[in-house]
Amino acid sequence: MALTWKSFDFFDATQIKIADDDTRSFFESNDISSVCSGSDSLFFGSYDGQVRIVAASWKIVRSFQAYENGPITHMRQVEGTSLLVTVAEEPSSGDANNAPVLKVWALDKPVKKTGIPTCLSTVAINNGKKPFPISAFTATEDLSQVVVGFANGAVTVIRGDLIRDLGTKQRIIHESDEPITAVELHVDATITTLFIATTSRILKLVVSGRGHSQLPKTVEDNGCGVGCMAVDQKTGDIIVARDDAIYTYTLDGRGPPTAYEGPKKLIAVYQDYIAIVSPPTPAGESDTMRRRFWGATADSIYTFTLIHPELRIVAHSESVLSDVQHIFQIWGDLYTLTQEGKVYRYHEKTVQQRLEMLYQRNLYTLAAELAQKCGMDAQQQNVIFRKYGDYLYQKGNYDEAMTQYIKAIDSTEPSQVIRKFLDTQRIHNLIEYLEELHEHHKATSDHTTLLLNCYAKLKDIEKLEKFIKSPGDLKFDLDTAISMCRQGGYYEQAAYLAEKHGEHDLVVDILIEDSKAYQEALDFICHLDPETAYPCLTKYARVLIEHCPKEATQVFIDYYTGKYRPRVDPPASVEVALPAATNGGFVVGAANAVQNLSNLLPLPYMTAAVTAPTAQPGAKPAPGEAAIISKPEDAPAPEYTPPRPRTAFSSFIDHPDEFIVFLEACLKANALSEADKADIYTTLFEMYLHKSNEKKGEAHREEWEAKAKGLIDGGKVDKPAIENSNVLLLSHLSNFEDGTTLVKEQSGLLFDIFRSYTSAKDTRGAVRALRKYGPEEPQLYPAALAYFTSDARVLEEVGPDELARVLERIDRDGLMAPLQVVQTLSKNAVATMGMIKPYLAGRIERERKDIAENRRDVAAFRAETEQRKQEIADLGSKPVVFQATRCAQCTLPLELPTVHFLCKHSFHQHCLRGSGGAGDSGEVEGECPLCARDNATIRTLKKGQAEYAERHDLFKDDLARSEDRFKTVAEWFGRGVMSVPSE
Repeated sequence: MALTWKSFDFFDATQIKIADDDTRSFFESNDISSVCSGSDSLFFGSYDGQVRIVAASWKIVRSFQAYENGPITHMRQVEGTSLLVTVAEEPSSGDANNAPVLKVWALDKPVKKTGIPTCLSTVAINNGKKPFPISAFTATEDLSQVVVGFANGAVTVIRGDLIRDLGTKQRIIHESDEPITAVELHVDATITTLFIATTSRILKLVVSGRGHSQLPKTVEDNGCGVGCMAVDQKTGDIIVARDDAIYTYTLDGRGPPTAYEGPKKLIAVYQDYIAIVSPPTPAGESDTMRRRFWGATADSIYTFTLIHPELRIVAHSESVLSDVQHIFQIWGDLYTLTQEGKVYRYHEKTVQQRLEMLYQRNLYTLAAELAQKCGMDAQQQNVIFRKYGDYLYQKGNYDEAMTQYIKAIDSTEPSQVIRKFLDTQRIHNLIEYLEELHEHHKATSDHTTLLLNCYAKLKDIEKLEKFIKSPGDLKFDLDTAISMCRQGGYYEQAAYLAEKHGEHDLVVDILIEDSKAYQEALDFICHLDPETAYPCLTKYARVLIEHCPKEATQVFIDYYTGKYRPRVDPPASVEVALPAATNGGFVVGAANAVQNLSNLLPLPYMTAAVTAPTAQPGAKPAPGEAAIISKPEDAPAPEYTPPRPRTAFSSFIDHPDEFIVFLEACLKANALSEADKADIYTTLFEMYLHKSNEKKGEAHREEWEAKAKGLIDGGKVDKPAIENSNVLLLSHLSNFEDGTTLVKEQSGLLFDIFRSYTSAKDTRGAVRALRKYGPEEPQLYPAALAYFTSDARVLEEVGPDELARVLERIDRDGLMAPLQVVQTLSKNAVATMGMIKPYLAGRIERERKDIAENRRDVAAFRAETEQRKQEIADLGSKPVVFQATRCAQCTLPLELPTVHFLCKHSFHQHCLRGSGGAGDSGEVEGECPLCARDNATIRTLKKGQAEYAERHDLFKDDLARSEDRFKTVAEWFGRGVMSVPSE
């Protein structure tokens, strides 16, 4: 045996104790000629032609006479059925030679009379009438083909339906002078191939399917002994054992052999193992130790071995004092039957037990292979790799240990491994492990940080770039990687990561915060689509306007007016002087990042630059302009909704000139909402006033105040929607009096304008305001009177003529009662009686005339009232004489019957429409038709007065709005508001 084989004891070997006496005596009788297993039972054929069936209790549960006499040399039980095939060499009638006979038994169909199973078919096997025993036997699962090999070198194939006994055909397919030692079938989906073993050759022959009529082909000019060929049921491979090795044959030929030296008498395939029975050592060979231990029986000792060819493991080996006649497997275990009738069971130990044996000898590689062969999952295999890694680590073989740790990376806590390799001398192993963590998507942000720190410590930029530029899905925490690259000064790599994964704001942040490349940052933003560019603009607006005021302002104008188009020309090369520092590789990395950033970033819309107009060779953009304003006309205009202008206001803090340019440009844009217009106008008004307060001379102030006044000038057709409160506040803060006055005029706050002049003791301004606004605001005259007489200096400045005009207007419009005028003038000892004498004289004269006229009206009303009372009294107490001679209706002379009314109108009775002297026009019955209309009007007026008498709310409203309340009360009194209601 080769030295590479490792021996273990993977099987527990125990002898079967047969309790049943009959069964035990059968086994010890040495009468067993053949054995087969199947369908959870054991079948034994004896030399006397009987078949015995043994159950799991190792008791014969059934037996029957299959043949009259003659040994049963071969048997086959069809798994999952009740079919049993037996072959015996039974003497034929009239001939002393043995003739082999094949029978198929239905074990589940006993014959009623005898109780033995039904024999489905009986076939005499043809060997050309040559008296040679059967040396090999095999059959397909469906018994459609049976192959029998003879010791004389003949092979017979039996085809047909043996189960239904519908007839069979036999053909000798091979004849030679070499005895047949074994036959095995390789059944494929389309063809069935027969392998024939002789003492000197291995042959192959197709027995069904295409190629059926071909002659046997020699596979190898080397045969095998009887019992040394088997078939691996898992793969269909043919296993052949020779003294030098174990050979495997497939349809394609011989595979690589497994060297295992030693004589071999019998083999069998059990799972992944091959069971081998080796005969005793031939006489003449010296084995002092064996003979000393076994004595005279040393020459009859057989060896039973279980090997695993793929793993090169001797899984079990033991010495047997008796020849092993049969090897069979059933009930999940392997069994051997010796010549002495003893049965031994070989039970495979659990996988864990087998692995522990390997662990004890530190055979971790072999353990991993064993686990894989046993079908253990990846997590269980990783335990082996981890144990192997720990073993190698303790031996100091760190590279190999890391290889094992990487194999177990999916089920190992990374910290357990990382802790072992934190030493600086093992940093390469640590880098390898961290890289694998990222490849397996198991890395956290801490692992990314540690890996990038390792790269920085080794200054291995090549590996750093390979790591961050690895294809496929993102294998690390992006934010951590970018942050670590920035901290380490690797701005180029940080910018690459940010751009690759769409973190445009981080690219701009790197350019601005780290590289101080403001122009390049703005250039990068201008290559982005509107939705992406907007957050970058708003986030870094102040910095960009601070360092690139003109270009940044233009970008803001384009974006907020809906004219923004991403640039398609390549970004300008970056040339930024970094501040001097002694930071080693960090500064170098930062410098490279800034210098190469234009070639690094794959900007959007860059593909269109091929067709864009190119600049003249050697031409350079003006300082501060670059190519920001250059936008090809054929570039597609992206669709986006411009944000509200007010969102950009905070970006222009401390930059009033750029802010004014932005606001004025926004005003020219179309489709501005009223709210946006109000925001822009209000802010622009404030900025104009801010500029006017700069100490640059009176002309400068007047220029900006004129612009501010133009915004709130009421004469403009499209008057801006600036709230008056805002204008007043801003004008007050900036001492812009014209603005205050103008907005008050527009708002109708004329009284406030006048009051502002009086508060400032600006008498001339007050007089101008009075003359300008007095006709529209009469209440200014009482206020002016109080102001003019508030101080002697003011009265002197105004003059008596102006005071007289004010008193005249007050008197003419009745703005104040005389008493109120006197009271106002008497508050200060400024005005004299001579100043108000003309006013009082005229007022008294008009009131006297009014009194005289009112007295005449009273006398006339009283006289009329007395006259009406007398007429009513006469009608009730004195007779009335009717002297009318003609009908008031038809003007004909009156004729009886006539109708007379107290109003002195007389009618023919037939001239009165309706019966009873009442008309159809709505007049009251017995009422004069001619007076009915006037009477109806009077009744309507009276009814209206009665209704008004109950409407106290109208009375109060009229009284509140009246200038002469006494007159109003008198009018309502006349309407009966204050009269006692009649019952």
